[in-house]
Amino acid sequence: VDTDNMMSQPRGLTSASGVDVLTHALEAYASVMATDYTDGLALKAMKNVFDYLPTAYNEPANVEARQKMADASCMAGMAFANAFLGVCHSMAHKLYPAILACWNSLPHGVANALLISLVVDFNAAENPRKMGTFSQYQYPHTRERYAECARFCGIQAKDDAEAVQKLIAKIEELKEKVGIKKTIADYGVDEKYFLETLDDMCEKAFDDQCTGANPRYPLISEIKDMFLRAYYGDNKKSEN
Repeated sequence: VDTDNMMSQPRGLTSASGVDVLTHALEAYASVMATDYTDGLALKAMKNVFDYLPTAYNEPANVEARQKMADASCMAGMAFANAFLGVCHSMAHKLYPAILACWNSLPHGVANALLISLVVDFNAAENPRKMGTFSQYQYPHTRERYAECARFCGIQAKDDAEAVQKLIAKIEELKEKVGIKKTIADYGVDEKYFLETLDDMCEKAFDDQCTGANPRYPLISEIKDMFLRAYYGDNKKSEN
């Protein structure tokens, strides 16, 4: 993990890869395959991102910020290599090639950034229509898990529900600080093309290998709803 490799990294790459690190950590922590070994790595990685990504973005020559983000990237990678990811990555994996096909470049990290708040809200439902299945995952507790993330990153809240909403707000604030636009449409993705390819993207995202580790097992219609809200910017709380 050599910070020298990142000192000349442009701001756009710093932003996209930095929010990707946060997504790796959040999805690893919420995964049905999470363990005590991956949890510590994921928590420390996400805290580093909140604390140091804006500085790395605004002060590219800041060695400490670059080092902390390099550490975060490695720790989050170790976490998700063992705990796996979730439906945010499933959707981003399918959004990225679809957008490239219409000649609008949307980096993978940016695709994750546009979806992660919606996915956190979606997963935090205490009574999901379907929940993830794994031998060690006995009941829905993702709201509690996200609340743990929020509190580790310095958020104070009266209960888990408020902690999750404040976590989402903190994610959105971070994205704004590092130049992430609000919607898929803001990146110049043609609406006609997006809608024409939407059903195919939804089906492929549902079949993506990351979906199986997501704590709330999504319906294809629910994936479609998140894609549409990411495109048009409707970030209101979903009907769980």
